[in-house]
Order: sequence, then structure tokens, then C-alpha cells
Amino acid sequence: MGRGRPHHGSRRRGRAGGPRPRARTLVGTLVVSRPGSAHVETPEGEFELVRHGQREAMNGDEVEVAIVEQRGRAPRAVVRSVLVRAVTTLLGTFSIAGPLGVVTPLDVRLGHDFFVVPEDPCVERLGIREGDVVFARITEYPTRRSSAVVTVERRVGAPDDLDLNIESVIASFGLAGDFPPRVLEQASSIDANVASALSGDEHRRDLRGTLCVTVDPVDARDFDDAVSARRLEGGGYELGVHIADVTHYVAPGSPIDNEARRRTCSAYLVDRVIPMLPERLSNDVCSLRPGEDRLTMSVVARLDATGRVTGARMFCSAIRSAARLDYGSVDGLLEGRAKGEDLVGDAALAAPVRELLETLDEIRALRERVRRERGAIDFQTAEAKVELDEAGNPVGVNVRARTRATGLIEEAMLVANECVARRLADVEAPAAYRVHEPPSPDDLGACLQPLRELGLLDATLEPGLLAGDSRAIASVLGRAQGTPAEYPASALLLRAQRRAVYLPVNEGHYALGAAAYCHFTSPIRRYPDVLVHRALKALLQGRIDGREMREQASELPQLCRTCSELERAADGASRASQRIKMAELFSRRLGERFSGVVSGCERYGVFVTLDETCAEGLVPTRSLGDEWFAYDEARMTLTGEESGEVWRLGRRVVVEVTGTDVARGRIDFRLADEDRPRSAAR
Repeated sequence: MGRGRPHHGSRRRGRAGGPRPRARTLVGTLVVSRPGSAHVETPEGEFELVRHGQREAMNGDEVEVAIVEQRGRAPRAVVRSVLVRAVTTLLGTFSIAGPLGVVTPLDVRLGHDFFVVPEDPCVERLGIREGDVVFARITEYPTRRSSAVVTVERRVGAPDDLDLNIESVIASFGLAGDFPPRVLEQASSIDANVASALSGDEHRRDLRGTLCVTVDPVDARDFDDAVSARRLEGGGYELGVHIADVTHYVAPGSPIDNEARRRTCSAYLVDRVIPMLPERLSNDVCSLRPGEDRLTMSVVARLDATGRVTGARMFCSAIRSAARLDYGSVDGLLEGRAKGEDLVGDAALAAPVRELLETLDEIRALRERVRRERGAIDFQTAEAKVELDEAGNPVGVNVRARTRATGLIEEAMLVANECVARRLADVEAPAAYRVHEPPSPDDLGACLQPLRELGLLDATLEPGLLAGDSRAIASVLGRAQGTPAEYPASALLLRAQRRAVYLPVNEGHYALGAAAYCHFTSPIRRYPDVLVHRALKALLQGRIDGREMREQASELPQLCRTCSELERAADGASRASQRIKMAELFSRRLGERFSGVVSGCERYGVFVTLDETCAEGLVPTRSLGDEWFAYDEARMTLTGEESGEVWRLGRRVVVEVTGTDVARGRIDFRLADEDRPRSAAR
């Protein structure tokens, strides 16, 4: 009961009388989403694997597959051979099975247990015990005739000392572990040496007398951007963005640089940061801490009275941040809930800092208008961060939405990134550009029916939306703002967007409405920003055609691909870790009721996003009513065949928490009595 009726077209056909499968071979990358569910990505597209078609291959492997085509069904793949192995090491739980040791990977997508042979002394040498989490290196891969073998290189710890669910996320997304000793050794030898850099470079400008501040989340530990601003006589503004000069300390090909290239970005998990650079650099030498001299790369832009950029200067510099501010405090000041003294604790600084923030806020409002006029799309998404106590237990949720404080920093960073990208693109400098292509008509077309169901589309908007007109998308989002349709509409249109990637050539940024764009403002945590800094320095110093830039140009295509892929992995790990702790939080709230909105519909139920925490959970169809439900994929609705009741996106409901699966980050709901149809209450 409570399940949607299967469509006749989804039933399997018998083999007898059917066409014989035809096979062709392709090479691609195996992607395992979960045990038993995998596809292969090839130059000709993605192909789901047939049942048991994975064979001895593992997630990430380069494989040769046979493509099986059959009339009436989508082509599928079966692995014929593994060409290149992607996984060489793994984290797993150790156990004993007779004379053998067994390492069960925390990354469940690997799909195999790995054995430690009796003659390997690693278990005794490292003092490994039953249940320990270990770091192991694969010595023999699984085949159809033999099992996989590993040797343990390090004991990570006992399960009681670790959060195995988060460790599993780290392993599953292939995130980096500890820094190698030679990297830490090099980092420990680096000092800021600002005075030496100023005296040794006549082109580096001393801005230590310029009032600038950092504004970050309250829990931030690395500060890689500071801002300054002033109103100009006769109208307009001067906006300064000052970014940590990481490349002054990290030379190409050095141990730190090679490790940063391997990691490509920092990963921000719910309970920790896995940094791209060693802490000596990220939290000390390169961090723009208040009251300390630091080396920077500066972009100083001039804006007219309407907020349009009329010019920009870029140069190496040195600054001294006057204050470390957080978003909440800045919002309090801008909204009149706090005074300048509350932010900086220095009466002499209070008035200048207040004026600086108010100037930045004026620039924010003007730049938001400029970007809207040129067709930029602002997806109003709320970011839920689970708060943890010192023991790592979830105690609450902080929902971060865009505010005036976050907006003034975001707009300043956008100006700097665009100015640098235009400068580099004008000379076709070898750098990692941030490119966002327009969405495909097919992906946008899939949004039409659900948006009609939400009451957000009419005949005037549909043609523009289908054509990918960013102003039409912005209009739909504007209509949804402040209504129950806001979250599902934003999620629908966001899913229709292509993912922004790094490319060695500039092709513009669709969502920002920018003709040229790059990432320049976070070199502490993103390797593409490091590449951009090197290219900008080479341009400013007349070395753009030099050997270093020629080498960077030759490596850029692969570097850009790697940075895009690992950024996606870091983002996925961050979301997965948040879901795990969210589920852990709600495991203590079984039976409690919460209000929310329907944010998704599938054959098996509806997803509900809660108002206060943005937690998402599933209401299975059996909770919707004691009847069959017809699923309309185009409209994203479930309709009771007897009652005619329609469950659609944007519907407000009250739900009760019935269960959780913490390891999978899953929360289960049922409709509260006041929202349950009579048929479901029987």
C-alpha cells in the first residue's frame, strides 16, 4: 500500500524473441554512487552499468566497457577490463579472519574487502588491534580469480576515538590526509619578512597606513582577503581588495606547491578543515591577522556614482589590517543594533571603521543593481551549518543567508575577480579562468511544468526561460521570493544550471553576467587562485612570455580539469558531512513536529525541507494515504488515484520525525495528524 503503480513501460521483457544485444567498446571512468549503482563516463556520454557489470573495477578506475544496446531500452555498459587503477591507498576497519587480517574500506563504494596475508608483519609491528581504523596501501588488486591484498602503513586510531561516519566521508571522497614531513619542514622555515620584501622590491607598495579590515564568518581561522574603501570628491568610490600574497612564499615546484597542486583546494567539513596549505601558512604567515604586517596582492578599483567600474590598478603590496570583523557584528552595526566600539574595541578606530563599512555597503547596493541590469542571476539559497560541541556532538543549526555584511564582501570580491580576469584575458595570459556556460534548453525545459505548478510562469516568461535568458530566470526567482515556492523554485533552476569549471581560456560567466571571470581572492584555499596570482605578477613584471608562464600554459589544461574535479569532491564531502551531523541531531528529536515545505517529489514519496533548520527528509508514500499514487515526472507531483489529492512542490506541511540513518545522512518523516489525509489516518 502507498506505493505508486508501476508504469507498464518499466516492466522487463523476457529474453525470448527479443533482439540480440549488440556490443561496442568504449574507454571511460567508472563512477560508483553507492554499492550496486554505478555508471561509466565516456566521451560519448554516461552509461549505467548492467547488474553485476562492475566486476573487479573500483570507483574512479579508467575502464574499457562494452556498450550493450537493446531495442526499447537505453544503452548500458559492462566492464571488460581495468586500464588504470585510481585508488592506491584506503582507510578501513581492521578485523581478524583466521590467519588473515581483513581491512573493510570506510569508502563503501570500493565494494571489496582487502586482506593482509599472514607473512606480512605490519599488524604486529604497528600494534594493530581488532576494530582499529588503519591506513593501508593496495599491493594486489581484486581479479576474477583472486582477492585484493593490502599492507597496513599506519594505525589511525581506535573506533571510540574517531567519528567513523566523518572518516568514511573523507575516505569516500578521496580527501587528503596529513601533510608529508618535507612539506611541514619547508613551511616551518617560512617567516612573513614583510620589511625585507618591501625593501627588496621597489614596485611593492606600502599600504600599511591605509585603513582596511577583514570580514569573515565568526568561526573563520584563515583570513585571505581584506577590504578598504573611500568616497571620492565629486562622486564615485575607490574600492581596495587586498589578497594574501601566497605566491611570494610558495614557489612553483617546491614541496608546498606540489602538495597544494595535489590537493587543489581546502575542504570544509562539518567538524574540521582539510587545508590546501600547511597551517603555518594558512593560519599564520599568509593570514591577514589584525595588527600584523602582511604581504598582499591588491586591486584598487575606481567606481562611478552608479557603481560601474571605470578603472583598476593592480600591484604587490603590504598591509596591516586594523580589525578582524565577523558578519554578524557588521550586520548589527549597519542595522543600528551595535556601535563601532562594539566591533573594534578602540574608540579612536570606531568612527573610521564605521564609515568604511557604510561606504562598502553603499558600493554593495550599487553593484547589486549593476549586476541585475546586466542579467546576473542571484540564487537566494540558505546554507545550513550544524553546530557542534567540543566533543563533536551536534547541538544546533546555524542557517546562513545572504545579508548586507556578506553581500558587501561578496560584491567587493566579484569586482576584484572581474578586474583581474579582464586584465589577463586581454593579453590571453595563461591562467585558470572560471567559466560558467548557459544551461541547456532540455534542462530548462524540464523546469517548465513544475514552475507552472508553483504558479510562477506565464506566457510572457516561458519563451525567455526556455531560451536561457538570465533575466527571465531572475524574474521567476523574484516572483517566488518570500513565498513557499521560493526554495523549490530556486533549487529547480539551480539544478538546471551547468556547473562552473576552470578552463585555460576565458569563456565568460553566465550566472554572473560577466564577460571575463576568474578566482583571485582565495589563494590560501584554492589552487586556481595561485595560478592567477602567478600570471598577474608575470604580466605586471613583464614576464608574461617567460619560461615560467610557458610551463604554466603547458600544464593548464590538466590542472584545470583536476581543480574542477577535486572542487566537486570537496563540495560533496562538505554536504555529506553536514547531512550526517544533521541526521545525528534529529536522531534525538524522534516524535517531534516541525513545519516545512515540499521541496521534491519522487515515486516513493515527497521530500520536505524544514523551515528553521533547512534539514531535508523523506515522507514515504505510505504516509500520504492508503491508496495508489500516480507520479507525474514532468509536473513533479504525486496524485492519489482515489482522493485526487495532489502533492506538489511548495506545499506547506507539518511533519513528525520517525527515524534517521546517521551513516547515510538520512532523516525520515511522516505527516503530522493535522496534515494527514483521512485515508492515511485509518
